Amino acid sequence: MRLLWLLPILFATGFVAGFIDAIAGGGGLITVPVLLGIGLPPQAALATNKLQSSFGSASATWHYARAGLVHFRECRAGIGFTAAGALLGTSLVQWLPTDWLSRAIPVLLVLIALYQLFCPRFGAVDAQARVGPGWFAAVCGLGLGFYDGFFGPGTGTFWAMAYLLGLGFNLTKATAHTKVMNFTSNVVSLAVFLAGHQVQYAAGLVMGIGQMAGARAGSRSVIRRGAGLIRPVFLAVVLLLTFKLVRQAYFAP
Repeated sequence: MRLLWLLPILFATGFVAGFIDAIAGGGGLITVPVLLGIGLPPQAALATNKLQSSFGSASATWHYARAGLVHFRECRAGIGFTAAGALLGTSLVQWLPTDWLSRAIPVLLVLIALYQLFCPRFGAVDAQARVGPGWFAAVCGLGLGFYDGFFGPGTGTFWAMAYLLGLGFNLTKATAHTKVMNFTSNVVSLAVFLAGHQVQYAAGLVMGIGQMAGARAGSRSVIRRGAGLIRPVFLAVVLLLTFKLVRQAYFAP
């Protein structure tokens, strides 16, 4: 009975998170605290978050692909390495501590925010790639796939920056490809959590429906408005995520 009263809240949470995530990543900033707030233990909250976020990343991927911003043939190596990294990360998170990551990630996010602030034209147009696509897929796929499975916050932000810096993508194209890799690591992590019977299906599915609707609206907004919409949302997400992680890592009681 209590869950029935929560369903509209869970749907609305999924919608807002899906909208923001499709534009700049960081939807977990909204969804994980809500799942914890309704009384789920941390492991179940993370597992259920993977279920609902899979809906959003799938919806965003679909709409970006339909708009011609994603070519899956070029993503095959990245998908494979990301899946392998996510499988390893989600398996290890069951028993390894994450304290050192919680302290290091806010520092990286601050650097990303400063880079965006002082380089306002960064990502406005395609640039020359700095690494080959094979090396990019292997290093970023394994590294960020592992990170998403092991820890998670800011994965979409790090993927977007990787595409901007590594392959020289513009911000719109980087955002579109980020959703492909997010979907890959979400699904793989979800499979591991499902095997461990950690997922709360009712909450995850209701939020997932909201995620699909929000991701559709967000991806369509990006397709219409491009980097002019992405940049301010991206910076806001980075700053909010940094604040949240700094507070958790350094000031939590």
